[in-house]
Amino acid sequence: MSTFESAAQPYGVPGHASAPPYPAASAPAPYPQPQPSPPTYQPQERPPVTAVPVVRPTEDPLSLPAKPATDAEEDDPSTGPDGSIGPTGRPKRHIPEPAMLEKHGPAKVLAICNQKGGVGKTTSAINLGAALTEFGRRVLLVDFDPQGALSVGLGIPPHALDQTIYNVLIEHGPNLDDVVIRTTVEDMDLLPSNIDLSAAEVQLVAEVGREHALLRTLRPVIDKYDYILVDCQPSLGLLTVNALAAADGVLIPLECEYFSMRGAALLMDTIQKVQERLNPRLEITGILATMFDPRTLHSREVMARVVERFGDIVFDTVINRTVRFPETTVAGEPITRWAPRSAGAKAYRALAREVIAR
Repeated sequence: MSTFESAAQPYGVPGHASAPPYPAASAPAPYPQPQPSPPTYQPQERPPVTAVPVVRPTEDPLSLPAKPATDAEEDDPSTGPDGSIGPTGRPKRHIPEPAMLEKHGPAKVLAICNQKGGVGKTTSAINLGAALTEFGRRVLLVDFDPQGALSVGLGIPPHALDQTIYNVLIEHGPNLDDVVIRTTVEDMDLLPSNIDLSAAEVQLVAEVGREHALLRTLRPVIDKYDYILVDCQPSLGLLTVNALAAADGVLIPLECEYFSMRGAALLMDTIQKVQERLNPRLEITGILATMFDPRTLHSREVMARVVERFGDIVFDTVINRTVRFPETTVAGEPITRWAPRSAGAKAYRALAREVIAR
């Protein structure tokens, strides 16, 4: 290359005199080796899925063995002679012997109601119903609590039932006579319930005349019974309002305890609203003192305060706290059959006489 050609080349271009030498050729990069492909998923043939029918258990896994009945003679302070001072602290009133009926019906509907739980609503419904049958009355017990305690207390497992009051109340399909169950007590029937009833409160919201759904349900059997006892759930929701709207009277079990006494005032307000807006014939049949323990000062103080506040609507009959009632629940029978000579059985017979007299 001449000097002119060399000068014509720009600096840094290969071939120029001042340009650096060509870099040594590097070895070419190796080609990537092919990776083995992942194994392809081969679906396996599965047997067809068949629908498994829902089988309701026939036995309650939480049940307890029933103890043998011990029918020992016991005295009940509530069944003393007329004029004697009873547990209420006032003279016992005269209650006439109930007259026998020539025919049955129409029924008097009593709602056994208290928004506080554990006060003896279910126990009173079972044993009062059984005591009423001893005086020749036909009784229908209505389990209006989704917990189904009334059904359990009569030895009927609610989880094994295909048709309950929910089906009659909401679906309007089955006949009420097909759902009613005959109990072991003669002339006492049961309209059972289970957890399905918990959905009724939501479904009734959109119904026209939702507060009178229970009244429409019971209307076909009113003439078949003398008393219909409705065991309400421990709340003041729509189901309880339905029971109050369908009832002729309210029986309020009141535990001899401070919180239960305070809750009675709220219940009275609800009853007054139902009387004014839905059911003018509703009246308070009576307040039943339950779980009374005469050995404690607190029970006696609460009893005195209840009598002072509510007066004559408090029954003379008082239900004492006793271990007999839990035993009858396990046995699935009322105390009038399980231990007919016990103090609890005598107390509920006395209560039945007062209810009939009122």
